[in-house]
Amino acid sequence: EKALFHVGHGIVGDAHAGKWHRQVSLLGAAEIKAFRARGANVSHGDFGENIVAEGFSFRELPVGTRLASGDVIFEITQIGKECHAHCAIYAAVGDCIMPREGVFARVLHGGWVTVGDTMEITTEKIPLDAAVITASDKGSRGEREDASGAAIREILTAEGYEGAGYSIMPDEREELEREMRLWSDRGVGLILTTGGTGFSVRDVTPEATRAVIDREAPGIAEAMRALSMKVTPRAMLSRATAGLRKRSLIVNLPGSEKAVRECLGFILPQLQHGIEILRGDAGECAR
Repeated sequence: EKALFHVGHGIVGDAHAGKWHRQVSLLGAAEIKAFRARGANVSHGDFGENIVAEGFSFRELPVGTRLASGDVIFEITQIGKECHAHCAIYAAVGDCIMPREGVFARVLHGGWVTVGDTMEITTEKIPLDAAVITASDKGSRGEREDASGAAIREILTAEGYEGAGYSIMPDEREELEREMRLWSDRGVGLILTTGGTGFSVRDVTPEATRAVIDREAPGIAEAMRALSMKVTPRAMLSRATAGLRKRSLIVNLPGSEKAVRECLGFILPQLQHGIEILRGDAGECAR
């Protein structure tokens, strides 16, 4: 058994998930065993907890503690809770452990957690990871080699980014939007697209990007255009954009391998700091 966690949300399909501070609930296995020893016939999940872990007394951990399990990184946001209405367990045995033992957390980095995965306290920054999306009708049909996508992945690997995903999509706005949301929901720090930023009626990558982002980051695309204008005045015809969705930075890169290498090599050293700010792992920019 396994569960999919989305960043800033919780478990996909869970009734308690959402944009609030109690996205995930955790209980220590020892607390449940102690409750059973008092004669309560309870099973895992009866308290509404999402995760039960051996070897943890969660309530002893301070708010702000980060926990890593599977692909996911959690941050503790609340210890215990006030019960406004007694649950069925309280009605049956006159007590419930969630108000004093339950711990709540938010999801900083999404992905899968599988039964049997280990959980540990972490002080490490969230790993730098990136997903690459190539927008190309011919590429998606196997009629053209994806040289630009391969170049992006090569550069990212050389700079220490973990590869979160790679896909070649047709120039279809809804499909591109869906793919961007998929990686953003997983909490991938950097989502790079290549292709589909020109004047063709099939070039819809900027529109797909604007449909999914919460905030624009115009300086990134402006910087790439300024760099490319030194090479060719046709760079002014690029409609590339960039922006933020949840804890992800989405950037449209050009479609040619040469332009990708020039632009990504120029902007990538600055993007890491922006991603760390977005994730809460660095302070604000200053001069």
